[in-house]
Amino acid sequence: MRVMVLGSGVIGTSVAYYLARSGHEVTVIDRQSGPALETSYANAGEVSPGYSAPWAGPGVPLKALKWLLMQHRPLVIQPALDPAMWRWCLKMLANCTEKAYRVNKSRMVRLAEYSRDCLRELRAETGIRYDERSQGTLQLFRTHKQLEGAAKDIEILKQSGVPFELLDREGFVKVEPGLEATKHKFVGALRLPGDETGDCFKFTQELARMTQALGARFLFDVGIRGLERNGDRIAGVCTDTGLLSADHYVLALGSHSTAMLAPLGIHIPVYPVKGFSITLPISDPSMAPESTIMDETHKVAVTRLGDRIRVGGTAQLSGFDLSLSDARRRTLEHVVTDLFPRGGDVSRAEFWTGLRPMTPDGTPIVGGTPFHNLSLSTGHGTLGWTMAAGTGRLMADLLSDRAPEIDLDGLTLARYGRRRGAPTAFSMQGARTEAIAQRA
Repeated sequence: MRVMVLGSGVIGTSVAYYLARSGHEVTVIDRQSGPALETSYANAGEVSPGYSAPWAGPGVPLKALKWLLMQHRPLVIQPALDPAMWRWCLKMLANCTEKAYRVNKSRMVRLAEYSRDCLRELRAETGIRYDERSQGTLQLFRTHKQLEGAAKDIEILKQSGVPFELLDREGFVKVEPGLEATKHKFVGALRLPGDETGDCFKFTQELARMTQALGARFLFDVGIRGLERNGDRIAGVCTDTGLLSADHYVLALGSHSTAMLAPLGIHIPVYPVKGFSITLPISDPSMAPESTIMDETHKVAVTRLGDRIRVGGTAQLSGFDLSLSDARRRTLEHVVTDLFPRGGDVSRAEFWTGLRPMTPDGTPIVGGTPFHNLSLSTGHGTLGWTMAAGTGRLMADLLSDRAPEIDLDGLTLARYGRRRGAPTAFSMQGARTEAIAQRA
């Protein structure tokens, strides 16, 4: 089947790879000059199924007010006359209940755990390298209240069969020796040994080359203007080079997916949440992180990527603005120097920002739409790197008449109740047969 993937970030490229490996004729379109040049370029580097959780949870509204008053605040809201932003905020607040948190986190962990396993298989099968490490995530708590608050996450981790360890100061220093000099600043930690790290940009670039070797085409520097419809089907993609057509279309445009779908009458609650990162060279390997450390107070991740340290965090609601903020940079510099004062050279750090495609419930949107030959792979938020391989394999199974290996309940557009009779995962399984019949 001819499949056109819109977007060559880590999600779109992963979808393209698994589709090409399944024997489909794949074309990828992107406005950039190469893969992974937007949100996938310099994220925090975490492959963290154990840390997968929605931002919306019990107590978050009160915490958010406190965060906004912090000097190095993890949340920034720039007030604007943007109805989409305020609608998204209200929907997120509606998910700040104990019941919603448990449901949403279990959905996210299901896909994230599956994706981590798919990534391991992919690495074993292809030998792909991307500064990867398999040494877990360490979530550091500065207060006893934070440590006690981890109980609800631990309960869900137990239910999902995700391994974890609660560590005291001496315990977390054993896995992260570089914290020896600063361990007194923390009361304990939650370690997720099944988590991994790696450079998402390197991975996506290499995976794109592998996908091309399987026969897929990547069309770069091609602007996507919209989708042309014909009844309940997509007739083609309107680009600045003309109309491009295929049998099936997979939309993986991150935060830009919302505007692309609106003219079709599909309204998804995906909104850009701006994140920042700095990347600095390691100056003393013994004083640098071994894997990923998450500072729970500042919501900032510090990750080792080969001979570099990646520091990523902050949630800023400011639409599609991509300007860099000195205040956000100072927050990232503060965290890395507070944890690893001799680990890296902050004076040589590269500063970057990207737009995370967030849903108000934290869970991505994958699978079918009311259009029989249009599928979605968007809304992964901060977990696109974590969920990429699993999303790619899931989409390839759906378009290849194979039963998915995980339950799709709660992962599709259907959870928003957009339209009665919208295609489900099961109706999508006939997509390949339908496309072949129409071309015959």
